[in-house]
Amino acid sequence: MSDWPDSRGENGRDSRGYGRGSAAPQPEGARVMPQVRRGGPVAPPGSPVPQQGHGPRQDGYYQDGAGYDSGYNTGQVYGSPGGPGDGGPGGPGGPSPARSPRPAPNWGRRVKWTVLVLVVAFVVTGVSTYFWAGGKLRHEVDLSKVIERPDGGKGTNYLIVGSDSREGMSAEDKKRLHTGSAEGKRTDSMMILHVGDNGNTMISLPRDSNVTIPKFRGSESGQIKGPLGANKLNAAYAFDGPELLVRTVEYNTGLRIDHYAEIGFDGFASIVDAVGGVELDIPKAFKDKKSGADFQAGKQTLDGQQALAFVRTRYAFAASDLDRTKNQQKFLAALASQTATPSTLLNPFKLYPVMGSGLDTLIVDKDMSLWNLASMFWAMKGVTGGDGKSMNMPISGSVGGNLQWDMPKVKQLVSELKNDDKVTVSGN
Repeated sequence: MSDWPDSRGENGRDSRGYGRGSAAPQPEGARVMPQVRRGGPVAPPGSPVPQQGHGPRQDGYYQDGAGYDSGYNTGQVYGSPGGPGDGGPGGPGGPSPARSPRPAPNWGRRVKWTVLVLVVAFVVTGVSTYFWAGGKLRHEVDLSKVIERPDGGKGTNYLIVGSDSREGMSAEDKKRLHTGSAEGKRTDSMMILHVGDNGNTMISLPRDSNVTIPKFRGSESGQIKGPLGANKLNAAYAFDGPELLVRTVEYNTGLRIDHYAEIGFDGFASIVDAVGGVELDIPKAFKDKKSGADFQAGKQTLDGQQALAFVRTRYAFAASDLDRTKNQQKFLAALASQTATPSTLLNPFKLYPVMGSGLDTLIVDKDMSLWNLASMFWAMKGVTGGDGKSMNMPISGSVGGNLQWDMPKVKQLVSELKNDDKVTVSGN
C-alpha cells in the first residue's frame, strides 16, 4: 500500500506529473519545469527542435536560452555584457571595461546658436532703443499750419535752429553759461541742411538777414495775420514761433522745408558734455565778455560751457553775424563727426547718456522720425568729411544795418537744391 496521498503514484509524482519528492534512497535529479512561452504560441508537436540556443522542445516544455527571457533569475546580474556576474571582462577577476569615448562637441552648431542669440539680442535692444528714444523727442511743431507753401523738390530740406531758450535752467546755470535771464526765446542760429544724392549742403542764414515776414496763420489762434513787412529774420520766430519762421524762410527762398529741429542752450551744452567734449582747432585767439568766450589759438577740447560760448560769440569779430555762422557750422560738423563714431554708437555707456541728454530737449516737427533725425545727423557729419558743402547765404550788402541777400544767387542756389544738382553758388 502506498504511503503517498491518493493523487500520487509510486514514483512520487502526482497524477498531474508534478514531482513532490521520492522515497528512493538517493534524491532524484532536477527536472525541467514546464514553462509557458511569453509573447508567442507554443510550438506544435512535431516541430523541429532548434539547433542553436534553446527553444521549445518537442514535449512542449521550454528551456532558457539566448534571445528568451524566462522571467526567472539565473544568478546573473543584469546589465551590459561583460559586467559583474559575467565570466568575461568586468567579472570576478577581470579588468574593468573601457568606457566609450565622449563624442566631440559640435562647434559649428554652437557657433550658429551663439550668433543667433547675439542677433536676437541686438535686434531686441535696437527696437527697444528706437521706441525709447522716439518717446523722448518733443514733436511740438505743426508744419500743416504753414500756408502757401512752395512745391517740393528732390532731396530733403531741414531747418535747424539753435534757440536762446533758457527752459529748465537754474539761476546758477544761467550764470555759468553766460546766457542772461531774458524771457521767452529767440533764434540764435539758423541753418538749412539739404540732403540729396549729389552731396549735402549746409547753408547758414544770418539772424540779421533782411527779409519780408508775409501773412501767416497764427499758431495759437488759427487766424490769418500780417503781413509784417521787412524785418530781421529772427524776428519771425519772436512773433509767432517755429511755424512763422518756416513760413518766412519758404516765402523768401522759394525752398520747401520738410523737417524742423530746434535745440536750446541747456540741451546743447548737455550733449557736448555727454560726448566728453568736442575737439576743435581754433585758428585765432579771441575773447567775448557777453558770451564768456576766452580761447587761445590751436587744437583744444571744448566742454559744454565753452562750446556754447564759442557758437554764440559775435562781438569779437569784425563781420559779427557772418563769422559767427561760420563758427557754428564748424562746431556742429565737428560735433556730428565725433559723435557718430563706433566708440559712441556701439558703447551703451556713452550712447544712452548722449541720447538722453539731447533728445528730450530737442523740439521737432510732428512728422520727424528718428530715421529722419539720424539722416540729418549723418548728413552734417558728411559735410565735414568732404561729402558736400557748407556756406553762408549769399549776401549783396546791408539795409538799415541788416544783411541783404543776393537774390539772383539765392534763386540759382534754390534751383540747384530743388533739382538736387551739385551746388555751384558760393556764399559769403
